[in-house]
Amino acid sequence: MLWLALHVPDLALQVFAPSPETGPFAVAGTGRRPTLLAVDPAARARGVLPGMTPGAAQVLAADLRIRPRDPRREAEALRGLALWALQFTPELSLAPPQAVLLEIGGSLKLFGGLERLLHKVRDGLTELALAPVPAVAPTATGAHMLARAGLELRVQDDATLRRCLTALPLDCLAQPDDTLAGLARLGLKTLGDCLALPRAGLARRFGPGLLDELDRALGDAPDPRPPFTPPQTFAAGMELAAAVNDVDALSFGVKRLLAQLCGWLDARNAGVRRLTLTLRHERHPPAPIVLSLATPQRDAAHLLALLRERLARQDLRAGVTGVQLRADDTAQLMPLNFSLFGERDHLRADCLNLVERLQARLGADAVTGLDLYPEHRPELAWRETLPGSDMHARPFPPRPLWLLTRPRPLAERLGAPWLDGAMTLLTDAERIESGWWDDRPVRRDYHQARAIDGSRCWLYCEAGTPARWFLHGWFA
Repeated sequence: MLWLALHVPDLALQVFAPSPETGPFAVAGTGRRPTLLAVDPAARARGVLPGMTPGAAQVLAADLRIRPRDPRREAEALRGLALWALQFTPELSLAPPQAVLLEIGGSLKLFGGLERLLHKVRDGLTELALAPVPAVAPTATGAHMLARAGLELRVQDDATLRRCLTALPLDCLAQPDDTLAGLARLGLKTLGDCLALPRAGLARRFGPGLLDELDRALGDAPDPRPPFTPPQTFAAGMELAAAVNDVDALSFGVKRLLAQLCGWLDARNAGVRRLTLTLRHERHPPAPIVLSLATPQRDAAHLLALLRERLARQDLRAGVTGVQLRADDTAQLMPLNFSLFGERDHLRADCLNLVERLQARLGADAVTGLDLYPEHRPELAWRETLPGSDMHARPFPPRPLWLLTRPRPLAERLGAPWLDGAMTLLTDAERIESGWWDDRPVRRDYHQARAIDGSRCWLYCEAGTPARWFLHGWFA
């Protein structure tokens, strides 16, 4: 087995979407005498550091925004990281309060080896806007210890793992504070110092938990991990550090939620067909934005582009304090055709993506599809459909794409229809005689004809005395 640990040391800060325009930001602990747990780069540039009291920090940065730590949001963020990581392996486990552990040994062949897998993980974390420390080791506890130490190591054998672990400081242990303090009082500084002591005396003084953790890290004892079970439906939210009324500022939180959604969809081999992005305000009711898609999607970049189009049309003057994303409808994705002549599938997907972009910008009702209908009268031989619906082939003769709303009467000169000049008939008459059952009967002889400017049009001669010519559509 091979484990990848993703440890997020400043998770308490990263659960809040940043708002650069609001100035420096920090998160403080709770209690009678709270101190700062994490600070953002803007606060650190002012000299504000973790461990300071809020009062001392605000002396250095008067505009420092401080939010109390929110363990519930940290748990949600850790769960979101796990949802995103499902695209790499179905076997993962939460390691609260700051880490997710992935068993990647069974995924190496799928991703082309460890280096390529880690490259995809790093790229994904950039998109997710999180900064965890990744570490790889043959044991879950060993990988977790390396990551907690801030070491981005890739250890693949037990001997190297033992050598790396023995050099780690004591604070890499997940032990109570009194245990760590007791070890320090004995003059111990590294895990190697602990391993050099007699096991019986160490267990008698600090309990069996310490030795158990060391054995699991080294692979000397089983290291069972409770599996992470993804939810059957997706819903996730994120709070902003301050109210924002700008699309770019909102995009940070939306981008992270979409990355979680697409990881969840990837694990299910599914795509989303309809999702709802809800904007939360301080003094106004939530504003839902419903996005319907022509085909199931799990491309985060495409979904973000669609939502940005919708957000650009949204009134954000009230200020948004949080966002929530929910997948309302999902469907299994069909595999692409990778045959020699499979370009048509990709072309169709590109066309549907364009349709969705147009719908997001213009509105769902402004963009529709067309399909043929079994009716001989041309003006009744089509129906509006949902974009992306497959057209049904009909055994009709060639028809023009552009039909006039009302046929245009034409004059007749020198025995030929006239449109800025005499028109040349290109085909024999196609008789259409229909509609007697709904009191809209027609009796027409249709021709393809060439106008004087070279364009090809569709016209008909209406039977009667005298015969009358009408222009009904254009081929080109």
